Amino acid sequence: MAAYPNCPKCNSEYTYEDGANFVCPECAHEWSADATEEVSDALVVKDVNGNLLADGDSVTVIKDLKVKGSSSTLKIGTKVKSIRLVEGDHNIDCKIDGFGAMKLKSEFVKKA
Repeated sequence: MAAYPNCPKCNSEYTYEDGANFVCPECAHEWSADATEEVSDALVVKDVNGNLLADGDSVTVIKDLKVKGSSSTLKIGTKVKSIRLVEGDHNIDCKIDGFGAMKLKSEFVKKA
């Protein structure tokens, strides 16, 4: 039996060859035999336009957002500086002048 490489996505050892590609039965990832993919564990977060966001970026709010636990709203066009990316549903941690610490969803911001 030939020794196939572990899956670069989930590190499964149960990969198999399908023509010129390798396939992982656990996560359904396919990659070519001659490709040298680099899989990073870095968090990938994209804004509403599909631009990649990184820690320290500045973003702009694209729609009025209600602030939970407050009667105020976060207005469209509010600039947010020095964001921090986190895991979870609300994947941006930030501090907004006049509001304080907040968590935002990346689907409601665009890269400035």
